[in-house]
Amino acid sequence: MTTKTARLTGSIIRYVLLTLLALMIIVPILWMLSTSFKTEPQTYEPKPSWIPHPFSLVAYEKFFSTYSFGRMLLNSLVTCLASVGICLVFSCLAGYGLTRFRFKGKKQILSFLLLSQMFPSVMLVVPFYAMLSKVHLTNTLFSLIVVYSATNVAFSTWLLVSYFKTIPLELDEAARVDGASHFRIFYNIVLPLVLPGIAAVAMFVLFNGWNEYMYSSVLVSSDRLKTITVGIIALNSQYQIKWNDLMAASAFSSIPLVVLFVCFQKYFIAGMTGGAVKG
Repeated sequence: MTTKTARLTGSIIRYVLLTLLALMIIVPILWMLSTSFKTEPQTYEPKPSWIPHPFSLVAYEKFFSTYSFGRMLLNSLVTCLASVGICLVFSCLAGYGLTRFRFKGKKQILSFLLLSQMFPSVMLVVPFYAMLSKVHLTNTLFSLIVVYSATNVAFSTWLLVSYFKTIPLELDEAARVDGASHFRIFYNIVLPLVLPGIAAVAMFVLFNGWNEYMYSSVLVSSDRLKTITVGIIALNSQYQIKWNDLMAASAFSSIPLVVLFVCFQKYFIAGMTGGAVKG
């Protein structure tokens, strides 16, 4: 087999594998959209069809009228945006400090950040609930903000540390010679250069919070404080699963994430690859 033939065969195999992987992701999404436009009797037909007939928007109308998912969307938005803001503030400051200052225990801190990500989330549910209940913060959106921030800030810091390392220290030294303070160097010089990394962290924390179910179902019991994931899972009842309503709610709740990713995918990819390769 010649070199050219071997390369062509390898390319064909790679494209076939990539196509199969893409289909594994795309087909369930298309089926979700198809089911969301069906009526309830259509979802239980013996021979399911891809194209709804008739085409129905009843499931989407129920999203706001029957199930009050509008309030749940707002709750998810509030908790996610607040946790994103907290994580960005602390991870940016920690990333700058860990890469710009020399102090004892710096390597141990970085190791601890990585070690903290090795514990499964289910191990932390009871400790979080115990601590928050003692200060009477359970059944509040603030409890979710605290938990989402605490569970994401370590990885956010670890990711931004890799990105802060790509910024030459000579920039700090030149600014310091001109009389700039550490905060001015951080805010006006270094921070604008790590915007792709900040965008990657923001989207990572937002996606994690938006799709999180376990903490929101345990820490919040009030109906008016439930998040969108808890509301969607509630459609899967013990006696019946309303597939068209479930798929419509899932599709509608995915729209904000899809829009954000399409708009900021350039920064997200640059942040993830840049910090990984250069760090």
